[in-house]
Amino acid sequence: MGGRPRRSSGFTLIELTVVIALIVVLAGISLVQYRNSLIRAQEGVLKEDLFRMRDAIDQYYADRSKYPPDLQALVAEGYLRQVPEDPFTKSSSTWVTIPAEPDPANPNAEPGIFDVKSGASGTALDGTNYADW
Repeated sequence: MGGRPRRSSGFTLIELTVVIALIVVLAGISLVQYRNSLIRAQEGVLKEDLFRMRDAIDQYYADRSKYPPDLQALVAEGYLRQVPEDPFTKSSSTWVTIPAEPDPANPNAEPGIFDVKSGASGTALDGTNYADW
């Protein structure tokens, strides 16, 4: 029969190596994107929680003309259902409260909470610290 050698079907070692290398590179890229999406989601939850608590503090002040003594007062008075859990520290007790300035008309009154920030350490994807939000 002819002088052509018969070639066996299948893949060569080089072809398999190239395909495996491409799969590894694509898996690595997708893993980084997945981790960033998880962090982005946690950052979104943190921003929303801070917005809701600050809004509740403002509503409390508008209704009572004084700031709440603590975050639990917002829950007790019905401004929040519960103090939310910080998505990075996984605790509702790590919120950092900022006291209000003392009232010059009533210096003996308790100043209350003016603002709330996250107690999480770390840096966001945009380069800011979580504690500064």
